Amino acid sequence: MDIIISNAADQPIYEQIFNQMKQQIISGKLSEGDMLPSIRALAKDLKISVITTKRAYDELEKEGFIYTVAGKGCFVAEKNLELVREGNLRELEELLRRADALAAGLNISDSELMEMLHLLRGEN
Repeated sequence: MDIIISNAADQPIYEQIFNQMKQQIISGKLSEGDMLPSIRALAKDLKISVITTKRAYDELEKEGFIYTVAGKGCFVAEKNLELVREGNLRELEELLRRADALAAGLNISDSELMEMLHLLRGEN
């Protein structure tokens, strides 16, 4: 499993693990039923606290990306496309809120903002 931790990043380490594992599940790099490294093994590999790794796994489980079988370990859950879509929509809404706040601070009108979006999407 490829996970890169950056101590210089603004995100907490557990969130970096969560986001990278989530992306690997969504992209199909990790498939339904794949066994994940144990919390202790991943913590050792990444040279981080077991508590940090556990928090990332707990978040993944809470959002339905993985499940735990007592005594056996953690596994990639069946993709719930509606759950994935809902999570992505929440993330998009947050990014749009931030973009709107920035645009307001720069006195960019709604039409200018929409024009920028159309240009970014390659539409005219």
